[in-house]
Amino acid sequence: MRIAVIGQSLFGQEVYKELRKDGHTIVGVFTIPDKDGKADPLATEAEKDGVPVFKFPRWRLKGQAIQEVVTQYKATGAELNVLPFCSQFIPMEVIDHPRHGSIIYHPSLLPRHRGASAINWTLIHGDKKGGFTVFWADDGLDTGPILLQRECDVEPNDTVNTIYKRFLFPEGVKGTVEAVRLIAEGKAPKITQPAEGATYECIQKKDNAKIDWNQSAEALHNWIRGNDKVPGAWAEVDGQKVTFYGSSLVDNGTAVNGQPLEIPEASQPGIVTKSGLVLFGNDGKTLLVKNLQFEDGKMIAAAQYFRSGSSAAVELTEEEKTFAVQMRAVWQSILSNVSQIEDSTDFFKSGAASMDVVRLVEEVKLRASSCQLQNEDVYMNTTFQDFIQMCVRKLRGEDDEEELVVDYVEKNINNMTIKMPHQLFINGEFVDAEGGKTYKTINPTDGTAICDVSLAQISDVDRAVGAAKEAFEEGEWGKMNPRDRGRLIYRLADLMEEHQEELATIEAIDSGAVYTLALKTHVGMSIQTFRYFAGWCDKIQGSTIPINQARPNRNLTFTKKEPMGVCAIVIPWNYPLMMLAWKTAACLAAGNTVVLKPAQVTPLTALKFAELAARAGLPKGVINILPGSGALVGQRLSDHPDVRKLGFTGSTEIGKHIMKSCAVSNVKKVSLELGGKSPLIIFSDCEMDKAVRMGMSSVFFNKGENCIAAGRLFVEDSIHDLFVQKVVEEVKKMKIGDPLDRSTDHGPQNHKAHLDKLVEYCQTGVKEGATLVCGGRQVQRPGFFFEPTVFTDVQDHMFIAKEESFGPVMIISKFKSGEVDDVLRRANATEYGLASGVFTRDISKALYVSERLNAGTVFVNTYNKTDVAAPFGGFKQSGFGKDLGQDALNEYLKTKAVTIEY
Repeated sequence: MRIAVIGQSLFGQEVYKELRKDGHTIVGVFTIPDKDGKADPLATEAEKDGVPVFKFPRWRLKGQAIQEVVTQYKATGAELNVLPFCSQFIPMEVIDHPRHGSIIYHPSLLPRHRGASAINWTLIHGDKKGGFTVFWADDGLDTGPILLQRECDVEPNDTVNTIYKRFLFPEGVKGTVEAVRLIAEGKAPKITQPAEGATYECIQKKDNAKIDWNQSAEALHNWIRGNDKVPGAWAEVDGQKVTFYGSSLVDNGTAVNGQPLEIPEASQPGIVTKSGLVLFGNDGKTLLVKNLQFEDGKMIAAAQYFRSGSSAAVELTEEEKTFAVQMRAVWQSILSNVSQIEDSTDFFKSGAASMDVVRLVEEVKLRASSCQLQNEDVYMNTTFQDFIQMCVRKLRGEDDEEELVVDYVEKNINNMTIKMPHQLFINGEFVDAEGGKTYKTINPTDGTAICDVSLAQISDVDRAVGAAKEAFEEGEWGKMNPRDRGRLIYRLADLMEEHQEELATIEAIDSGAVYTLALKTHVGMSIQTFRYFAGWCDKIQGSTIPINQARPNRNLTFTKKEPMGVCAIVIPWNYPLMMLAWKTAACLAAGNTVVLKPAQVTPLTALKFAELAARAGLPKGVINILPGSGALVGQRLSDHPDVRKLGFTGSTEIGKHIMKSCAVSNVKKVSLELGGKSPLIIFSDCEMDKAVRMGMSSVFFNKGENCIAAGRLFVEDSIHDLFVQKVVEEVKKMKIGDPLDRSTDHGPQNHKAHLDKLVEYCQTGVKEGATLVCGGRQVQRPGFFFEPTVFTDVQDHMFIAKEESFGPVMIISKFKSGEVDDVLRRANATEYGLASGVFTRDISKALYVSERLNAGTVFVNTYNKTDVAAPFGGFKQSGFGKDLGQDALNEYLKTKAVTIEY
């Protein structure tokens, strides 16, 4: 059929897409005008397909159809109008025009809950059944004949969002498309709506969403969830409008312990507990609210109400007021340049320095010995009012952070007890994945399961991105002083250092990394990275720019470096914690929030990191960790409209796919660190023993699972045989075994699929005629062990000369003495350009070669020497963008230019 789609939103977009898949011709899409320069998703999809799109601000004026609009509509020749979700008033002249008329989707079981807030009222009335209706449009208000209905159970704690995402959206799209199918087949019924049971309710807006406390707990719960999140049920608390979110009914047999909160007109005070705000109905039963939002837009966990700053200040006792007076005098003596200490006086803006902090901490101890402050407490509470509130909460014993609940998997291993979180980390909490889905993560040393890990689903990604967006836009992270942000990141690094042996042990059993290497590099460099970028937080700045072309000449132009917002990070399995650190540290230092997907086979150190981040005090939503598949979680992050930057380390193939998805979705900023086939050129004038030692490290470091591993060694012919002989001698000395054994040189490969690829890779090399000098086989023992391997006589055309093994496989080719330019040509004859190296005593030759090697990093007489201050990234199909160093910050910042005429 020829169909006109009239409506908007993601729901309208999905209906449109499914109708096209069903073979219908969409003759026109009629939607709302662009908002803030952004087209509605339905318009975006249709424009991409070349379907005519009309964006009329209105169809009627003063109750009459606008004829120019109607004429354009009629010109499309539609046989049916489909209104999946439409906020505009469509004239009956348009509704009745097509041969088949018009059908509308409505999110309730008509005739119940007619009106625009049908989902809200389904919940407010506590309906046990919900659903949707597709009906034939008429001149009434949701009164036309019914074509199709579908129903679902309403869960006790459903909100508008949960029931919409679980049923009304996915099944509604299917139902609308099915209705069109019935019309096309001539089987569509027209069932008159019964008068019995019909209801019509008003549109829910903020002004009519105020809570009436004279109701049962269940009715209060239904009112709050029925308005969650839009428009939001609210009440007056402490003289201001507070909105309630995340309501659930609770077991009334459980004792409630916490701090009372007076709520006008409520049957009894609420109680702020560690779990949230407990409220009482007029029947004495209870409900629990998780989140609160104040009039200024700030949202907090309800459990934090009495710790939420000036919006909900602690009422001081007479004794505490005396303490405040004493401390005001102390502030006055320190800040002698300030005439009077006000509640809003800022300690540091008034001229205080670090020595003054030390004095202030000691002055508090003299007056209240039980209030043990740290210097950090002063830095985090800089105004007099915040300082007093903090001190009083400490004196009351209320300063403990909200308890972090972690369901650990514990193992006694490596002479210690390691405690591993195994759930998703979203919005500051460890939670199960949707539907409780899990998978097993495997220890590559013996092939046994370590534990079950939560497997993130699309809805989990959406929750995590939502939490990150809220933390950035509304939370304290986005408003935090950069120096305070740096202190939190540094505190996180300190906690990582305290747990470094535990982190290294987890890394060893989850990824197969040798423990000593994991301790020094995987974990050690991760700690260094966070400390390095913590120092950058308050040094991010723009510049002033002279502009000459503008007239008059009284102009000032300056730039600002601003955070991107929500950033997605997708990391590989070879350095699980270090890759997390390289990207996350720079991202956080720039002021962004993060949703990170660790490799599915190595999630455990990322989840332990999440725990430490929470304990370090990073606000909820700033860091979110989602173990899961790349096809599901990685793809959704690439597609998500609220993600503004994606940093990826992995294969070139997947990097290309991510780049495309990021472009198509919302033109995300992307940085990619991809595959490599890094050349290492060894000249005859090298220091031989060092070249052998570093050449082996360039290949076998971290079992060869190293993105910058030397994928091909070019050895000058005059030293070739000696070099190979010495390498083989050293390879035979390498101990293969348990990565927790301190004497082990070479641990297991990361996972079984990778081991199988290595076997196939080496078999290919042998078939092509390369000489297998040693190795090339799986070690016959439990686990995923592969022998360190050496190939010689590798020709340029061979597969193993061109493709990365990502394992302990040394590929050696000869080059003729004196043919520097020829070996450079061969070294650069690859689509990769991540790293490279050269060994020679001739400094002129070293500089000549390093200038001509086409790679992001060149090592001279060394290899693998990365540093947190040095930028790291590739050329060509090894990707673009940098990790580490100052350059990495720019990957997570945007530049704004401001010009002022004066």
